[in-house]
Amino acid sequence: MRVVPFLFILISGLFTPGMMQGVIAQVTSDGTTNTIVNPSGNNFNILNGINKGNNLFHSFSNFSVPTDGSATFDLTNTPNITTIFSRVTGSNVSNIDGLIRTLNSNNPVSLFLMNPNGIVFGPNASLNIGGSFVGTTANSIKFADGIEFSTTNPSTPPLLTMSVPIGLQMGQNSREITVQGNGHRLISGSFTPANRSQNPSGLEVGAGNTLALLGSRVNFTGGIAGVNGGGHLEIGSVSDGQIRLNPTEQGWVGDYSGVRQFNDIHLAQQSLLDASGSSGSIQLLGRNINFTEGSVALIQNLGRQASVEITVNATGTLNLTGNTPEGRQGSLIQIDNLGTSQTGDITISAAQLSLQNGGQINNRTFAPAPGGNITVNVAGSTNIDGFAPGEPGNGSVIETSTVSSANAGNVTLSTGNLKIVNGGTLLSTSVGSGQAGTLRVNAQDLIEIAGNNSIIFLPSAIASSTINSGNAQNTFINTSRLVIRDGGLLGSGTLATGSASNVTINASKSVDIQGRDAESILSSSIVSSAQIVDPAFQAAYGIPAIPTGNAGSLTINTPFLRITDGAYISVKNDGPGRAGDLLLNANSIFVDNQGSITASTASGNGGNVKLNLQDYLLMRHGSLISATAAGNGNGGNLLINAPVIVGLENSDIIANAVQGRGGNINITTQGIIGLAFHNTLTPRTDLTNDITASSQFNVNGIVQINNIGVDPSSGLVELPVELTDPSQQIATGCADTQGSSFVAIGRGGIPQNPAQEVGSDRTWADIRDISAYRKTAEVITQIPTSPAVLIQANSWHRNAQGKIELVAAKSPIPGQQPLTCAAIPKS
Repeated sequence: MRVVPFLFILISGLFTPGMMQGVIAQVTSDGTTNTIVNPSGNNFNILNGINKGNNLFHSFSNFSVPTDGSATFDLTNTPNITTIFSRVTGSNVSNIDGLIRTLNSNNPVSLFLMNPNGIVFGPNASLNIGGSFVGTTANSIKFADGIEFSTTNPSTPPLLTMSVPIGLQMGQNSREITVQGNGHRLISGSFTPANRSQNPSGLEVGAGNTLALLGSRVNFTGGIAGVNGGGHLEIGSVSDGQIRLNPTEQGWVGDYSGVRQFNDIHLAQQSLLDASGSSGSIQLLGRNINFTEGSVALIQNLGRQASVEITVNATGTLNLTGNTPEGRQGSLIQIDNLGTSQTGDITISAAQLSLQNGGQINNRTFAPAPGGNITVNVAGSTNIDGFAPGEPGNGSVIETSTVSSANAGNVTLSTGNLKIVNGGTLLSTSVGSGQAGTLRVNAQDLIEIAGNNSIIFLPSAIASSTINSGNAQNTFINTSRLVIRDGGLLGSGTLATGSASNVTINASKSVDIQGRDAESILSSSIVSSAQIVDPAFQAAYGIPAIPTGNAGSLTINTPFLRITDGAYISVKNDGPGRAGDLLLNANSIFVDNQGSITASTASGNGGNVKLNLQDYLLMRHGSLISATAAGNGNGGNLLINAPVIVGLENSDIIANAVQGRGGNINITTQGIIGLAFHNTLTPRTDLTNDITASSQFNVNGIVQINNIGVDPSSGLVELPVELTDPSQQIATGCADTQGSSFVAIGRGGIPQNPAQEVGSDRTWADIRDISAYRKTAEVITQIPTSPAVLIQANSWHRNAQGKIELVAAKSPIPGQQPLTCAAIPKS
């Protein structure tokens, strides 16, 4: 009972995976195209086929190449052809772990290998053909004259053509393409080109050609595919529909407009797509496209002709995550310009985009030729998160940069929501004399920037920066809501002689900047600054001790701006340059718990701060609005327009200087609550809310507060000279025969005269015996007056003494008719 299992294990153990593959691997003709296959061990020589013009057609029942074996398309009998179309009509997967090549041709020859059952390229697979290579699991190849070279009817002799191929038909039975290998050895630094010298070879075609893998799914596990010297590299995953083939100088480029359903592409275990050289391009189209475990799509522009572009189109999610085994390099999509012409762009389109663990999208120039742009369009959410754990300096990033005299490209990101956390960045930077690129971020709903790199404490950021003589370029943010929290950063900065850029933020609902990072001193901020950094960073990158470039300006347009818990908005210059201006346009601004709005310089002139508000400015708990200068610089000017300004709990508005002149403060408001002008800033222990424009050793600035209420000339009405008509108050001509009477009611008695108040609210009672005073004569009283009609004031004016008087027009209510004796009731 134990013999059979034992023998099975023993026999199975005698075969290595390569030997097993060698047993089943074979190339056999199906007899439909006059294809002749001559085997010699693991090598297969393929002759004849059917040629139509420059096209040659082969048909196989099986097509697999074992390890260390080869399949050679010998063109001795057909030397003038330029394209070979080969199909597999059997039911087996094509396992390619050896060499596919062409021989004895008068022309560079391209090869199509079509097997709808699937194609597996092993770690030893290689290509040696003169032209392009297209590996596909399509059901058929369509031509311009309507002829179709199909895998579905092998018994029927095919109708063949000399026209050009126009498309690949993917169907329900199309299977996947797999590319296996041992992974790349690429090393990519922050400010150095990627080092490709240690990469092993894989599937490659020669310069100026196309390498395309088009299947129902495409999986790379350590696989390498490239165009040696520059050409077009294409990966497409389609489960239903037609991929049109557009001929170019480099071969074929796919057109996916006729595709009904895409499928997934996965590059894992340091897989590599490499189109480096001259005029290189890469295109990936699929549903979910995943780069994991340090996988890379790379173009290095090395020639005089510009590289074209990297295009990635994912109808689902594009995900770049995971690291190389040592954890130093995340997954990349990258272009390096090392040539003499402008490099191409990176264009990303996806429903969702995620960069994690050091995943990067980079377009960089190291040559005196401009870098390319990065354009990202994401219908849903974009998430940029974290850094490579083995190399904290390699953060998750979308970045353009220049290390030369040429300009970096622009970054444009359009998305539904953008979340940048844990040290992720969206960046354009200059490390040379060239300018950084322009940043544009359009988020339909929300931009959230939060936290920092927990190892080296670099903030999560959207930034344009320079660390050399090149200038940073402008940053434009358009969104509904902007949230910056836990030490996040948005803005621009310079560390050297170049200038920081202007930053413009348009948030249709709100901007909320809150808090500090719990483990560092980083505060959440929106800035444009020239900043001094620590000596170690200066030494590492050759940065001067004191920056000399100018800071840029900040403009924020939003209905509601909230700055709390130590967060700040600032234009700042730590060197001799000037701070930029700060303009805030909002309905209301709330600054709380040491939040601040500042413009400051170390020795240059302070920047100006202008706040235009429709509703109110509220400052609480040690908050600050300032435009100050240290050293010889003059304080900046503060201009605030707000209906109501409230400062509580030691909150200040200042424009101070040290040796220079204090700045001017101009406030226009209908009311200031809590804040008061002082010649100098009071100690914080006084809990006083100050407005100051002082200078310690020079002339104080001017503080002007304009209290503006309602326009005094609006709605004034001239009142009548006589406020009442006395003829309507007393009845005249009453006869003594009418039996009038006088009745006093109430609890408070009667005052001695009409102008005197009643002295007590106690009921008056006369305890005397007044019977002696009673008379029988009829008493005639005065007629009781009607209660006065209150007239509402509808205007006001300021009198000569500066006091406000309320005035009213004549009452619109008709006056009482003149009283007569007929209207007086008898007692």
